[in-house]
Amino acid sequence: MRRFFQSILLLSLAWLFPIHAFQTRSEQARTSARKTIPVQIPVGISESLWRRRIPKNNPLSVEKIALGRALYFDKRLSIDGTVSCATCHDPALAFTDAKVVAVGRGDRRGTRNAPTILNVAFNEIFFWDGRASSLEDQVKHPLLSSFEMGMTNEKELTARLSTIPEYQRQFKRVFKSEDLTIDTIANAIAAYERTVLSGNSPFDRFIMGQTTALTEAQKRGWTLFKGKAKCIECHTYSLQNPFFTDFKFHNTGVAVADTALDELVRTFEKSSKDTSGTVLAHAAGFSELGRFAVTLQRVDIGAFKTPMLRDLELTSPYMHDGSIKTLIDVVQFYNRGGNANRYLDERIQPLRLADTEINDLVEFLRALTSDDVLRQCQTMRPQTRTTVPRTNLSSPMKN
Repeated sequence: MRRFFQSILLLSLAWLFPIHAFQTRSEQARTSARKTIPVQIPVGISESLWRRRIPKNNPLSVEKIALGRALYFDKRLSIDGTVSCATCHDPALAFTDAKVVAVGRGDRRGTRNAPTILNVAFNEIFFWDGRASSLEDQVKHPLLSSFEMGMTNEKELTARLSTIPEYQRQFKRVFKSEDLTIDTIANAIAAYERTVLSGNSPFDRFIMGQTTALTEAQKRGWTLFKGKAKCIECHTYSLQNPFFTDFKFHNTGVAVADTALDELVRTFEKSSKDTSGTVLAHAAGFSELGRFAVTLQRVDIGAFKTPMLRDLELTSPYMHDGSIKTLIDVVQFYNRGGNANRYLDERIQPLRLADTEINDLVEFLRALTSDDVLRQCQTMRPQTRTTVPRTNLSSPMKN
């Protein structure tokens, strides 16, 4: 009987071995594939979550990411060779521009603050008003915007890049038989932007069990964030959604007065028959309509997307219009219940936080700063607006 059971055990092990070997080879393949993509998944973000955000119709590759990075920093994508994607989303400034509102080619001012692209891969909808449904779609907007990068049409943009030998070779290598088009340009830039990640903050290490990663003030701030201050109601956090946002749209009172909003709505509803909502969204005044300019739903009047809070201390000024300068000003804004208007989100109520509680909450927000992003900000030179010489607009250039 003992020999019988020994035989059964040996047979079981014989069956298990190839399965174990297959699992090992599979894990080795995954590790090898991971090494081919130049991205490190930081503490606080799961790799599986990141991989799920890579669309099947735009898979990542080393070559595509490299091409996207080159395009991201290339001023030749702007009509006059003065701005690139990195001008408004500068790695040295936590991928923002530190300005109240974005400033495009020819110093043309926009109407909204340039948000960071850190962790942009995890957004479900794009722009402050959500008018783009994918990162690839979002990338196209500034390229062809008259006040951002200024190319008048797709043909003008692709014609310029097609004259550059290095881009000819790179696009052919990455996209094979596909032409150099606005879509392949957007796919490449989006691929690069999906590698721009932020984690590894004191808060992440605290959540992972390092109790000393936060100061006592920051721990009190975390308790306030989840409780009395009610921040977590819109800036939601979980291990499955570690970005401190509900990805929804809210009127928090950062908008014009009721009468002005009502007048804007009436004018917009008349004008939008002849002009696209995207154009009006950037017109003076109309920008304050927020999500309404996209949906035409009155519930969305003055509503803007809930931003992520990671690296917040590095990305001032704040709000969609850049109207609030410091973190303590932001907390005080919410502490008094925002600015009253009839479309105000019902969750925006006076918080009655004491000064010490406001300070603790600010300290907690600082604990969301990535060590890696901070180090990059401290060591990189900010972008400049030095114009690419006209004779170089169609020739190779170094970033």
